[in-house]
Amino acid sequence: MFPLVNAPRALARQFAAFFGVGLVAAIVHYGLLIGLVELAGLSAVPATLAGYLGGGVVSYALNRRHTYASTRPHREAGWRFAVVAAIGFVLTGIVMQILVERLGIFYLLAQIVTTGIVLVWSFLAHRIWTFGSR
Repeated sequence: MFPLVNAPRALARQFAAFFGVGLVAAIVHYGLLIGLVELAGLSAVPATLAGYLGGGVVSYALNRRHTYASTRPHREAGWRFAVVAAIGFVLTGIVMQILVERLGIFYLLAQIVTTGIVLVWSFLAHRIWTFGSR
C-alpha cells in the first residue's frame, strides 16, 4: 500500500538476514583463522585471507537464497559476488596488515574490527549490485 513506509522495515529485515548469514560465514572464517594461526603456525594475515575465502563460499550460497532471494542467474550473480568478495578480500588484507603488523593489535581483535568494515561494504554492494533487481 505505502511502499516507502515499509522500506525501512524491509531493509532492516534484510540486514538482519545478512547479519545472520554473516555469523555462519564468520564461524567458518574465524575457525580457519584460529586453526591456521594456533595449530598450523601461519601468520595472521594469510590465515585470515584463507578464512575469508572459506566464509565467502558459505556467504554466497546463503545470501543468494535467504537474504536477497535473488532470481539473478548464477552466471550473473556469481561473477558479481566474486568482484565484491575480491574487494572485500583486499580490504581484509589491508586492514589486518595495518592493525596487526603495523599497530601490533592482537589478531582476533583486529579481525573483529576488520569484519565490521567489510560487513558494511559487502551488504551494500550485494544489495545494490550483486543480487539487486535486473
